[in-house]
Amino acid sequence: MAKAAHSHHVSARVPRRDWRKGMSDNVAYALLVYTGLQIFLTMHAIKGLAKGSALPYISLIVLVAAIIPACRRFERRWEGLDDEHARDPALRPLYRRDQAFLWLLAIGLPFGLTALFTALERVV
Repeated sequence: MAKAAHSHHVSARVPRRDWRKGMSDNVAYALLVYTGLQIFLTMHAIKGLAKGSALPYISLIVLVAAIIPACRRFERRWEGLDDEHARDPALRPLYRRDQAFLWLLAIGLPFGLTALFTALERVV
């Protein structure tokens, strides 16, 4: 009984998750995954394309011009919270929504871009 009371007392002091730090971590990992996928998929696609393909350069432009600012917007949305709201459990559904969309972009965009550029390269 004393052990259960102690564990309840200890868990009451455990701070809630900070949504700001969580989103910042997700953005960092999502950019790493996106970049790795983009490099792997682009290199794989280049093997089947003619020399002098613009695919790697277009992919790099998309990385810099689109995905980094998009990820930064996710992070900015959460970093503006004050300390009280940053740990508010009521924000969990919004956090999960942004987290899911961020990862959908990070994983889906490299596949979509590679497919699009490969198709365009074959047409041109």
